[in-house]
Amino acid sequence: MRAFVLTGPGRWTVDDVEPPRAAPGHVVVDIARVGVCGTDTELFSGEMEYLRDGLAAYPLRPGHEWCGTVSAVGEGVDASWLGRRTTGDTQIGCGACHRCLAGRQHVCEHRHEIGLRRGFDGALAEQMAVPVSALLRLPDSVDDTAGAMVEPGGNALRAVLAADLAPRERLLVIGPGTIGLLATMFALARGCEVHVLGATRASLDVARTHGAHGAWTSDDLPDLRWDAVIDASNGPGSPALAAGLVDAGRRIVLIGLSDAASLLDTRVLVMKDAHAVGILSASPGFAGAIELYASGAVDPRGLVGATLTLDDVGEVLGGVRPVDAGPGPKIHVDPAAHSK
Repeated sequence: MRAFVLTGPGRWTVDDVEPPRAAPGHVVVDIARVGVCGTDTELFSGEMEYLRDGLAAYPLRPGHEWCGTVSAVGEGVDASWLGRRTTGDTQIGCGACHRCLAGRQHVCEHRHEIGLRRGFDGALAEQMAVPVSALLRLPDSVDDTAGAMVEPGGNALRAVLAADLAPRERLLVIGPGTIGLLATMFALARGCEVHVLGATRASLDVARTHGAHGAWTSDDLPDLRWDAVIDASNGPGSPALAAGLVDAGRRIVLIGLSDAASLLDTRVLVMKDAHAVGILSASPGFAGAIELYASGAVDPRGLVGATLTLDDVGEVLGGVRPVDAGPGPKIHVDPAAHSK
C-alpha cells in the first residue's frame, strides 16, 4: 500500500509499504479521508516537542484526524465491525495505569498517539491498524469530510464545555483557525453569543461566514464583558490576554500551543477569582462531536478548503507550492486518490 513517510526535517517520500495486519484486538481501516493539522507541520519541520523529547523519531507516518471503513478484524474483535464506517481516538493508553483505569487514557504517561507518539503509524496511508477499543462508529449522516473533522471537533467541543457558558452568554475565541472556528460553531449551537479575535481580515471573514456575531482584530476589539475566553491561537501572549479580558469569576480555556513559552501572571487569575482550564485532546469529546454533526446542529464541512492526494502533502507542508484552496483553513487528504 502507499503511505506518506517523513524521513527527516523537511524530507519525505510516498512509499509502497507492507500493508497492516489486524493483530488481536485490532482492526484494519481503509482510510477515506485524513486531516492535516499544525502538529503535522511541526513534525515536518522537526520542531515538534515529541521529536526533542525522544517520544517520536524519523522515519514516521503522520496523520491523526481520520475516518474510513473497517476491512479486517483481528482475533477477539466482533465481526460486526467489518464494513463499518468509523473514526477513532488518537490517544492509546496503556490500559493498566491509574489514569487509564480512571478513564483518563488520553493523559496516560505511557500512551501511544496515532501518527504522533511512540512510533504508532498514522493515517496518511491507504490503510491503518488501530485497536478496536479506540473506534467510534460514524452514522450515514456524517460523511467522510465531516468524519475526518471529528477529532478536531472533539477538541473544540471540550473547550466550549470547559468554558461553562449558559445560552446568551458571551464568548470570545482567540484564533480563527480550525479549532477556533469549530469552537465558534459549537458555542453558537449552544445558543451563546460568540466573537472571534484574529490577525487577518480573510480569516475573520471566514468566522463571520460561519456565524460569529463579531470578528475583530486587536485594534478594534470592543470593550465588552467576556463571560469566557478560549485561546485557540499559537500566540505566546494570548493566555495573558485571555486572563486580562475574561470577566471576574469566569473561565479561560487554553487549547492553543505556542512555539515559545507563554507567560501568564497568575496574580490576574487570583485577583479575578478566575479559572484556567487546559485541553489536551479530543478523547472525551468524540461522541459529542459525532452527535452534533449527525444532527446537523454543527456542519464542519465548510471549513475544509482543499482535498489533496498523498503525493501533494510533502510539497504543501514544505511550502514548495501553494494550495488552490477555498476559504476554509483545513486541508484534507484522500489517500486513494492520485495526482493528475
